[in-house]
Amino acid sequence: MRFLLVLLMFLPVSLYAADDENIAPKIADQIRKHNVDMKIDSIRRTPVSGIYEIKTGDNIYYMDRSGKYLISGHLFETATKKDLTAVRLEQINRIDWSVLPLDKAVVSGDSNGTEMAVFTDPDCPYCKKFEESLKGIKGVKVYTFLFPLTQLHPDARRKSEAIWCAKDRHAALLQVMLDDKPISGGGCNTPLDEIAALAGRLNINGTPTIIARDGRKLGGMLPADKLKIWLAGK
Repeated sequence: MRFLLVLLMFLPVSLYAADDENIAPKIADQIRKHNVDMKIDSIRRTPVSGIYEIKTGDNIYYMDRSGKYLISGHLFETATKKDLTAVRLEQINRIDWSVLPLDKAVVSGDSNGTEMAVFTDPDCPYCKKFEESLKGIKGVKVYTFLFPLTQLHPDARRKSEAIWCAKDRHAALLQVMLDDKPISGGGCNTPLDEIAALAGRLNINGTPTIIARDGRKLGGMLPADKLKIWLAGK
């Protein structure tokens, strides 16, 4: 499998997490020495001799031990076709479910079902498709956090405020997102700013973003059948 080797141009360096204890300090120092402009959070060994995993924010790259070459792409195990990078990304991007303010979400679905959360924008086309796919799903409890991306959808905040202030929030959400009907209202206190701040801390910058009860995070939508499989961790 071929990977792209590129020059390094990244964010300023900052404090980083502890490296894999099996990494020789000399190698870690060498990699950082050649990448002073890159925010390297941690360095880990990979199954490939001489290639190291570089964690930066929510992303993973790979470098040789000299630190002079960056590999951008996914690392696969050829015998099993297993995507080792995808597995690691899922691990490092898990979210602590307890940090989600569930009382500030629009709640729907099966009250005793498998829990999931979704950050959504009422004017986001993919969010609308995802909401449509949730209509017939069984055995899932959904916490919807209103996260209007006003730079893309200028009217989304007004709609989000109206949904939150409605007597039946979920019915109002469906009215806006699925029926495309105008909605008025607002004027109550909303958690929109708090949710936006939380999204920033969790590195959520797109919608829909789905979070499973075990903390796995998925950017984008899934049809109902695949969603239930994903929620089950399969």
